[in-house]
Amino acid sequence: MQFLQARSLFLLGIIVVAVPLSHAQAPAKHAESTAMKEAGEAFRAGSAAYQRDDLRTAHAEFARLVRLAPRVAAGHAAYGTVLLAEGNARAAAAQLEEAHRLDPHDANVVLNLAMVEEQLRNYARSIEMFQLFDQMKAGSPLTPEASIAYATSLSATGRASDAQKQIESALAGSPNNAALNDTLGMLLAQQQHYDEAATHFQAAIALEPSLASAHYHLGTVLLNQNNPAAAVNELAEANTLTKESNADYAMQLGHALRAANQDEQAVAVLRHALSLAPASTGIQYELALALQSGGNAQEAQSYFRKVVAARPKDSDALTNLGLALVQTGNAKDAIAYYNRALALNANSATLREDLGVAYLQQSDLNHAIEQFRAGIALAPDNPQIHYDLGLAFKLKDDPAAAIPELEHAGKLDPELPDPPYTLGVLYMQLGRFADAQAALERATTLRPDNGQAWAILGSIYKETNNFDKAVSALHRAIELLPAQPSPHITLAAILSQQGDHAGAVAERKKAAELSRIAVSRQRANFALDSGRALLRKGQLTEALAQLQTAVAADPNYADAHLALAEAFDRKGEHAAAVLERQKAEQLAPSTDAAPAHP
Repeated sequence: MQFLQARSLFLLGIIVVAVPLSHAQAPAKHAESTAMKEAGEAFRAGSAAYQRDDLRTAHAEFARLVRLAPRVAAGHAAYGTVLLAEGNARAAAAQLEEAHRLDPHDANVVLNLAMVEEQLRNYARSIEMFQLFDQMKAGSPLTPEASIAYATSLSATGRASDAQKQIESALAGSPNNAALNDTLGMLLAQQQHYDEAATHFQAAIALEPSLASAHYHLGTVLLNQNNPAAAVNELAEANTLTKESNADYAMQLGHALRAANQDEQAVAVLRHALSLAPASTGIQYELALALQSGGNAQEAQSYFRKVVAARPKDSDALTNLGLALVQTGNAKDAIAYYNRALALNANSATLREDLGVAYLQQSDLNHAIEQFRAGIALAPDNPQIHYDLGLAFKLKDDPAAAIPELEHAGKLDPELPDPPYTLGVLYMQLGRFADAQAALERATTLRPDNGQAWAILGSIYKETNNFDKAVSALHRAIELLPAQPSPHITLAAILSQQGDHAGAVAERKKAAELSRIAVSRQRANFALDSGRALLRKGQLTEALAQLQTAVAADPNYADAHLALAEAFDRKGEHAAAVLERQKAEQLAPSTDAAPAHP
């Protein structure tokens, strides 16, 4: 933002009109004359340095000037201008205030002071100075930069309409000014007039393609218009155009990337933003959301906790921390955070649902049902809460209450895959095979990768003697669930009925081997959990024994090898630790985890 320069003739005028002194005052006259001469030289040297952008010299000369002539307004005005150019707005304001006190009629000083106060966010004082300037220079138009500062102060004090009029008036005189178009767009966006705002941002970009703020504002508007892909493009351009990294720009780009389901890229951008502003809870929160969305709920928790510590009354932050805890199996702690959020926002159906799910994870079915019912009272057409309530009733062995809720959820959202799947399981348990078949066929159509649904559907086809469909469904289940023994067992029974005894024997062998592997993994997990707990307590010898048991139970378990490597490192056996890490790296990540059963 440019500021007006002090008038160079002002100081000279003071020197010229010096009052003649008596003979007795001759020594004082000589000293004063010398000081004024030095002051004039300092003013001219400072002005010349300022004109050639030599702020260091200008600063030194104008500082000398105000020491030599502390009662000359122009000196303080000039010094304030240099301080502002150096980025020291607070010191500049003090000099300009002194200049205004010494010469209340200098309109240029008043205008500069108005603009400095806006930079310092002293908006009421800024408006006061702009109004005084208008009185002193009635009818004189402001520069675009001054108009923007005035509008910013008006907007910040709740006078959005006056701010818009100020920019529209300035834009009428300078229609090709990119900054004015950008500012008007921002004022319109604040009033949620997004289409009009976007038009002005686009005009600003057309006039000045390198105006980073216009790209940033346009990207933000596109994000508010639910167009994250286009928002990412504009916000990425804004970040590219900024000469120095801008934490706010990076945070908004991360937000847009997350909205565009580009979680990995969002995390990278937000980590960079946090490196620029480590104390920003806004960036910490965005990063936590991106980590959570990307499946890293464990790391997300640490950032959510920081946000909650800084903003204990933030219901959304409390809710998302609760969700991250549920995602990592810690429903007990999650319930405490959900209840804190509920105390702040009792009328949130989503929060009631989340709390109900946490109770469900704790097998506290009565409290879960209570919360789901409260959620439905707030949002009766929410299919997910009806589904959750139906699931809770099913787990409580109350099919009469579960079926209506599950059916209603399916009617509210026919594309939701969970209701027909859970209904299919429930119908099968009740012996209603025709209903179960219809529901599970619907479920596999909506979610073809649900291996569990294919396995159950294969069993239903078997019960209804539809063996060809059963075999096809079971092969699909085996493809999707290669570590599950049950589809092989069902397939073996069908092959045996069809007279393919060799095929049946082969399937039973596969099932037996998978069962053995599953049991080995269970033993390994038990030993691994025990070993990790002992490591945390510092019981190294006992931990090593448990972790070696885990590796022996399942030599193909990478996590067990990594934990054992950590234990060896702590014991000082680094060669053994390296060997265990090499074994872990050679093992592919486990992909055989069975899906949760309803």
